[in-house]
Amino acid sequence: MSRLDQTPFEIAVTGLTHDGRGVARRESGKAVFIAGALPGERVMAQQTARQRSFDEARTVAVLEASPDRVSPRCPHFGVCGGCALQHMDEAQQIHSKQNVLLENLERIGHVTPETVLPPLTDAAWGYRRKGRFSVRRVEKKGKTLVGFREQDPRFVADIGECHTVIPQIGMKVAALATLIDGLQARSDIPQVEFIAGDDTVALVFRHLVPLGEPDRAALVAFAQAHGFAIFLQPGGIESVHALWPESPRLAFRLPQWDVELLFRPLDFIQVNAGLNQTMIASALSLLDAQPGDRVLDLFCGLGNFTLPLARRAATVVGVEGEPALIERARANARRNGIENAAFHVADLSVAPDRAAPWLKGGFDKVLLDPPRVGAREVLSAVAHLAPRRVVYISCHTGSLARDLGILVQEHGFRLRAAGVLDMFPHTTHVESIAVLDRK
Repeated sequence: MSRLDQTPFEIAVTGLTHDGRGVARRESGKAVFIAGALPGERVMAQQTARQRSFDEARTVAVLEASPDRVSPRCPHFGVCGGCALQHMDEAQQIHSKQNVLLENLERIGHVTPETVLPPLTDAAWGYRRKGRFSVRRVEKKGKTLVGFREQDPRFVADIGECHTVIPQIGMKVAALATLIDGLQARSDIPQVEFIAGDDTVALVFRHLVPLGEPDRAALVAFAQAHGFAIFLQPGGIESVHALWPESPRLAFRLPQWDVELLFRPLDFIQVNAGLNQTMIASALSLLDAQPGDRVLDLFCGLGNFTLPLARRAATVVGVEGEPALIERARANARRNGIENAAFHVADLSVAPDRAAPWLKGGFDKVLLDPPRVGAREVLSAVAHLAPRRVVYISCHTGSLARDLGILVQEHGFRLRAAGVLDMFPHTTHVESIAVLDRK
């Protein structure tokens, strides 16, 4: 294959890819995806890769800027892969994500919502309370890098701060890198996960060799100086244990429903605390759970939706594939004095047995909140229950569109409404919500 021609070229940008790159067409008609370019702009671009059906390029200079272009807040934007849209106005970001949802509904699911819900937004900065930093000791630089992956995922971004992560962590990245660089085990710590409750911010250090006493003492001193709880992970998830303090309490409150959820440091929680509460309120409003309703909550996790729902409905049944999460959901129900929520362990990645105990008793409403792969295997069972209403929350518009198409075309539901929630500002990820009624 011939070498890339890296001579900068001028081009007009007409669209945006799902991963935040500008879309343009070369004179030959071949598509080119340009990092750092926005629709409506003319840019000077430089080719970075060549594929059979499209080229890849980066923006060298903006000749005619879009009115939606803004100055990125973070000095690492463009190198760090944690964000892709900081150069776009926040209101336009969520509008673009809404377009992605509606296009996928039409293209993949062949469905159109009767109503498009207004986008839901919250704080655009300092919102991320859960994530994972990669760690790499780079001998050539004589330092340890801590951060998200670069846009080229082979490399760890050399960052000193992050403006989308909650400030207690985002403004301490440099201090964290200095800490790890001073440890004897610095080359054997591949990642640090962070997670924050309302009152406690925890760091989980994955380490491939046992930590000596000096390293453990350094971690404790760092925790005490910066107000962190420190966990160690020498092996799999089950190996996670507290280093300091002895028994950290991780929890977040949902005041509107008088609920508090306790969690473990590697549990799944929604990354954006403010938008999580907005999302729960929206889901409960759209579901319209009444005091006499029985509600099924599939992929319930810790009970993020189940327990608020139990404050409104007669009975809520939560189902989840991870036994440890169900244990914590049950404990959370007891702790909150909720007696009308029942929880079951079931693998929802396979079609459920119609005789499964959690399918007994009938349901008026169903809530779905699956992982990225969607809820395809449970859709027939949901349809068989014949609920009056289904609310589907999704973190992947493609699997959502596929599943909504199945519910509408194969099972006779109406797609009443759909919309987006900006759970992840400045990234290309989007949370979506849809409402279906039985015809």
